[in-house]
Amino acid sequence: MALTANQIFVNLPVKDLKKSMDFYSKIGFEFNLQFTDDNAACLVISEHIYAMLLVEPFFQTFTKKEIADATRTTEAILAISAESRDMVDEIVDKALNAGGQPSNEPQDHGFMYTRSFQDVDGHLWEVMYMDMSAVQQQQ
Repeated sequence: MALTANQIFVNLPVKDLKKSMDFYSKIGFEFNLQFTDDNAACLVISEHIYAMLLVEPFFQTFTKKEIADATRTTEAILAISAESRDMVDEIVDKALNAGGQPSNEPQDHGFMYTRSFQDVDGHLWEVMYMDMSAVQQQQ
């Protein structure tokens, strides 16, 4: 039997929780305030996907490893899907206007379109749209 999970919680270290919350709010994300306090904020990505933004000292209590400086090293690339190419552009443009930095050049593979940005802490985000009908035709 394959392992399945009902939800995913990605934990990200942040330097300034308020600044990070302001950034994601400007993109259009919301927070679950039930799981938000001075140390952490629960960023709602979808009904089953969340990013826990944890201030670095609090994040450090969960690991014995050094926290990666996401402005200098790549720890992970967080990829999220969008409903359309226009929505990809809208999300990334909002992120850039809110203080994010561009990451890679847009990628257009016909059936898949992606753009990426770095958040205020340097975490890499990729926003993608995939035309599933085009993918099914290629098979």
